[in-house]
Amino acid sequence: MTHSRRDLLKGMGRITAGAVAVAAIPAAAEAAASPGGDPARRWAMVVDLGKCIGCQACTIGCIMENRVPADSFRTFVSTYEVTEGDKVGTYVLPRLCNHCSDPPCVGVCPVGATFQQKDGAVMVDSDRCVGCAYCVQACPYDARFINHETNTADKCTFCGHRVAAGLLPACVETCVGGARVFGDLNETEGAVRRLLDANKGRTKVLKPEQGTAPNVYYIGLDERFAGRVDGTPTLWRPSSHV
Repeated sequence: MTHSRRDLLKGMGRITAGAVAVAAIPAAAEAAASPGGDPARRWAMVVDLGKCIGCQACTIGCIMENRVPADSFRTFVSTYEVTEGDKVGTYVLPRLCNHCSDPPCVGVCPVGATFQQKDGAVMVDSDRCVGCAYCVQACPYDARFINHETNTADKCTFCGHRVAAGLLPACVETCVGGARVFGDLNETEGAVRRLLDANKGRTKVLKPEQGTAPNVYYIGLDERFAGRVDGTPTLWRPSSHV
């Protein structure tokens, strides 16, 4: 049993149509969705880039667990080819929803479909969502998409259904190198807090200038790649000469 699982068990396309639909929704229906989640918890993930081998096991595990439609991703690993002088190498950057403490996607949702749980996880109520894609545009991490099967916003949920059952997110379970660690930031002796404390100065977040206070942390993140989260998700990026 991994430390993060032990800690977890212990802590336990329709834009136009959507815009028209928004105008017809009664004010009462625009009330915020029920937040849910345990307020004593603050879920977060730490990604150790020194352990990530870019195998995409996390990507496939997420797709299978959450039935993500073809050509869409809740999590994936961007792979960069890097050249420095006469040396050529690769750089990998796992990406997912950052479950920000100050999520810009929540404020722009006109119907309260995107909301933040009491445990910090950012969710989407598909019954409320009208597919306007405002949240997709507001996310600075390109971590959201419109599910073409449901015509609603979709994203990583930290596998909330698994967490509620005392399990780890699928991407954590399937990570070959143990690069992803999930847990409660409020658990002072938990794996996440221990990793962050042990790697002070080496832990960074993506696009800190956005002021969203992400809850996905990276150990060993190269600042040259910290802002490279724009564009359509792909499993291979063009060469980057840096």
